[in-house]
Amino acid sequence: MQVTSEEYHKMLEKIDILLTKVGNNTRIHDKNFIELNRLSDIVAAYEEEHFPVPKPTLTEVIQLRMFERKLTQKSLAELLGTNTARVSEYMRGKREISMKVAKALYHKLNIDPDIILSA
Repeated sequence: MQVTSEEYHKMLEKIDILLTKVGNNTRIHDKNFIELNRLSDIVAAYEEEHFPVPKPTLTEVIQLRMFERKLTQKSLAELLGTNTARVSEYMRGKREISMKVAKALYHKLNIDPDIILSA
């Protein structure tokens, strides 16, 4: 279904209204629930096409993991089995990730291999 920008915005308004009528106890056969479901699917498809979210870079994911785990560059270097200068080079894009570090990023920081390999 091809949706225009105007239709998309009208659907968003309708979804806001439906969210006030549909709750956790609404039955799946309720007309408001069905319409909310249908509109949500259309809006999601529109947003995927018109507002795609780019994949994060490896550096962005490493920075996120460092933040989540409260790691410093020094503690990250120790975790990855390398030194802080090397980690700094990886983070600035001055050096390619070694296979050893790539494996450590996957196993110890749970970073998606596709993101590691795209670096």
